Amino acid sequence: MLIQFTFKNFKSFKEEVTLDLSATKIKEHEDRVVNFGNEKLLPVAAIFGANASGKSNVQKAFKYMNDYVINSFSYGGDSSLESQSQFKKPTPFLLDKDSQNEESMFEVFFIENENDRIRTYQYGFCVDKDGISEEWLSSKAKSSKEYKSIFYRNREENELDLDGIPKKSRENLITSLEPETLIVSLGAKLKIGILKKIRNWFLNNRIIDFGNPIENLLESTSLPEGFSTNPEVRKDVVNYLATFDESIIDFKVEKVNNNSVNVFAGHKVAGTDEIVYLLLQDESAGTQKMFNLYRHLQKILSDGGVIFIDELNSRLHPLLLRNFLLSFLNPKINTKHAQIIFTSHDLWELSNDMLRRDEIWFTEKDCIGNTTLYSLADFKTSQGNKIRNDENYAKNYLLGKYGAVPHLSQISFVKE
Repeated sequence: MLIQFTFKNFKSFKEEVTLDLSATKIKEHEDRVVNFGNEKLLPVAAIFGANASGKSNVQKAFKYMNDYVINSFSYGGDSSLESQSQFKKPTPFLLDKDSQNEESMFEVFFIENENDRIRTYQYGFCVDKDGISEEWLSSKAKSSKEYKSIFYRNREENELDLDGIPKKSRENLITSLEPETLIVSLGAKLKIGILKKIRNWFLNNRIIDFGNPIENLLESTSLPEGFSTNPEVRKDVVNYLATFDESIIDFKVEKVNNNSVNVFAGHKVAGTDEIVYLLLQDESAGTQKMFNLYRHLQKILSDGGVIFIDELNSRLHPLLLRNFLLSFLNPKINTKHAQIIFTSHDLWELSNDMLRRDEIWFTEKDCIGNTTLYSLADFKTSQGNKIRNDENYAKNYLLGKYGAVPHLSQISFVKE
């Protein structure tokens, strides 16, 4: 499970911010708090804020780190090779001259159950236009108070400490390591156990941006595993969709060519036993989105991990969104402690009936365009008071009590 995600100098975030999924000591919805090792963790983090406040950049920062860990074993080296992936430098905070040339930092704390042994990891790196400037990995057992270093590198100090890596693997790492490559990524490729374990944690995460048209197109052409060939998988999807739309009673798949298929949703004709099949793309946008979410939801609830969804509320009815979130909030369903982080403008879930104060987060930009990230549990009013759990969160948010709302002026049109 993810404990914390910290990053700095990325897009609209100039200063260091932390998204913390540790449960605070507040007394609300205590049944959903996961006791994992010595940690008390939350299954949900919801991020609200005005348009252009930086909500999506939290997701983009997590995706950048995730993608870099997974792919950087192929960065650098002979860039003329067609198989060589391209190093993608991060976008720093551009509205400040100093930040433009400074490194970006990304770090996670996460906890794993490894053969009934709880272990917590601290992993992070700094990256700039020239590649990795610093990278570190430490871990501690449940019974330990301090983290033990597995490796550390620092470009400026010309330091490379691999004491926590098996001796027989160190030479291969040193020989193959490029300035743009992460030790974790390369070490996983070289099948070094501890490093493969870290990369696998990132591989298990799922990151979806429904505000990205290209990603939406890719999502619409991706089917659940086994959907094309296994009737039982199609039946599972029908049962899943029936939780909000009972009109779809079957699916049919027709091969178009070797690379693609057409999916048809079956509807019963009223008063008969006849079934009419309609192309899936002719179904409502909400139904298509829930269909696309199925494979992610099924995988993450089966295996655990983190799913980060930007604009989760887009094209979904508030009650449908609520039903989706309850899958993560119900410990009887979410037995593998999967976590969902999402951005939204929908105030339906901004409620003390739905979320704890430490599960509600806001983004707000200051006068120089720098985004801050803070939770409702940490927020204090101008009088220095914390927010009560019996407040009407949605109403007070719209009134601007918590910040993170647009600063509006009247819209006017110039007439000639």
